Amino acid sequence: RTAMLRRAAKQLATCAFDAATSRGAAASSTSRTFSSSAAHATTVLCVRKDGEVVVMADGQVTLGSQVIKPNVKKVRRLPRGVVGGFAGATADAFTLFERLEMKLEEHPGQLTRAAVELAKAWRNDKYLRRLEATMVVADKHHTFQITGGGDVIEPHDGVIGIGSGGPYATAAARALVDIDGMDAMTVAKKAMNIAADTCVYTNHNFIIESIGPNDDAGGDEPAKKGDEKEKGGKESKK
Repeated sequence: RTAMLRRAAKQLATCAFDAATSRGAAASSTSRTFSSSAAHATTVLCVRKDGEVVVMADGQVTLGSQVIKPNVKKVRRLPRGVVGGFAGATADAFTLFERLEMKLEEHPGQLTRAAVELAKAWRNDKYLRRLEATMVVADKHHTFQITGGGDVIEPHDGVIGIGSGGPYATAAARALVDIDGMDAMTVAKKAMNIAADTCVYTNHNFIIESIGPNDDAGGDEPAKKGDEKEKGGKESKK
């Protein structure tokens, strides 16, 4: 009888341990899922067409299933002809924008290098690696998505979207971008409306920043041969 009682107690203890482990794993999975969805509960879209760049974002902020604010500005104009938008924690994103501005000051007119340097610091720095956000930045010549994993992604077609509604906006924009008579602003607005109608974390309060074809270039475009000759001629006169 004693041996039978011991075996029964051992089986009960094992069952209790397995149940507690499964509950802990489920709770951990739920918390990770909530954190991930909270960090991307928005839509930011960048469209580049015919020399025009448009970065557009919705204004909704959610906490779980609750809408906290409908008109937050998630796009920003940076110095040196750069515009950007973010998905994720607001404080984290503004910290990253400040770091990007510092990189642009160190490497003026070189958005590509500034983006790579920011991604390296974001991945390696003990403080920055805790920041939860994804960024889209663009100038007259380049568009990049920057993540905390060290990724710097340049879209092949000039269209990129981030956030929970990013895939919908990106798909819609890619379907519209080749249509004649639709400029970048028209494509972005139509795509964002489709995303807002599809994603529950996205509303129709859009904030827009753009770079026009006639705006001053802020990117790292190589100098033309004519410009080099003219510059050389001026120097020779001096």
